[in-house]
Amino acid sequence: MSSEHAPSRKRLMLVGIGGLTLAALLVANGLAARTRHEQSVTAWTETQALPVVNVFQPSHNAQGNTLQLPAHLEAWSKAPINARVSGYLKDWSSDIGSQVSAGQVLATIDSPELDQQLAQTRAHLAQQTATAKLAATTAERWQNLLANHSVSQQEVDEKLANAAAAKADMQAAAADYARLTDLEAYKTIRAPFAGTITARNTDIGQLIKADDGGGTPLFNIADTRRVRLYVPVPQNYASIITPGMQVQLTVPEHPNQQFSARLLGDSTAVDPRSGTLLAQFVADNPDGALLPGDYAEATLKISASPNGVSIPASALIFRAAGTQVAVLDGQQHVHMRTIHIGMDLGDRLVIDQGLAPNDRVVDNPPDALRENDPVQLADAGGAHAPKA
Repeated sequence: MSSEHAPSRKRLMLVGIGGLTLAALLVANGLAARTRHEQSVTAWTETQALPVVNVFQPSHNAQGNTLQLPAHLEAWSKAPINARVSGYLKDWSSDIGSQVSAGQVLATIDSPELDQQLAQTRAHLAQQTATAKLAATTAERWQNLLANHSVSQQEVDEKLANAAAAKADMQAAAADYARLTDLEAYKTIRAPFAGTITARNTDIGQLIKADDGGGTPLFNIADTRRVRLYVPVPQNYASIITPGMQVQLTVPEHPNQQFSARLLGDSTAVDPRSGTLLAQFVADNPDGALLPGDYAEATLKISASPNGVSIPASALIFRAAGTQVAVLDGQQHVHMRTIHIGMDLGDRLVIDQGLAPNDRVVDNPPDALRENDPVQLADAGGAHAPKA
């Protein structure tokens, strides 16, 4: 019996050992697979933890840039027309929108009081002229009597003094008469220069007060054949205002039309209230398309900086260290670079210190980005320059 059961026990032992070996192999394979999975998950997690960034290379604009600034238009010449004499408006001949020439009659004023004053001064002048003539004749006669020793020197001197006083009175009366005569001419209101009547604030029969500086002018006139363009230029760009420069301007009522203007001069001083330099340009306006008082937008050309590069404003980082950008090295690690903004063009910046054209700059950098942080590129296929 023992000899018959011995092979069976051996077979059972072999089967048990094989099962244990198979079970050990299965356990080992499972542990290895789990380890590989954990390593894969760890690598995926680390990859996903890296910030994904877009990069670009700064550009050097050989053609320069343009700067758009708000501006306003004024007539080449404009003047409010007030009355120099009092009275009532007799009539007017030029209404709003009328084109008038220099010296053209705009209105006339009826001034009876001035007419009476002029008549009075005319009569007074005639009286003083007669008195001066008589005094001169009397002095001449007394001088002849003095030659014959018929009168004293004292009496002759008195006659000569009377003649001189009478002459002075006559001259004063003549000056007063001339003053009122000139003032009489202001009863006729004339255009001081050729232009367009932009306002008429009077009508027939209205009471007119002379030299009413605080009142409403009778007429407003403007010469719009040329217009002045006033552009407040920020202090940072004051250096671009150079003699003979040209600018382009647009106005809201003609959005698809550009007008040209040339520099006349500037204020040569920065307004401390606005921090701007006021530049004055002139634009021809033969067809009257540009209206005085209109809002305009002026486009100024900015020459390219030989030492500067251009980047979008979205690349800036503002922290305690100052104005910086993030650049990448060859191992895709971040380095914070302090820069200096030479010119701010709104959506783009001209950097004159801190960047080179071959630098790779991060656009829209994450807030948590720090020095030496590793990153991965969103576009690893080549240079990428997103719009700001």
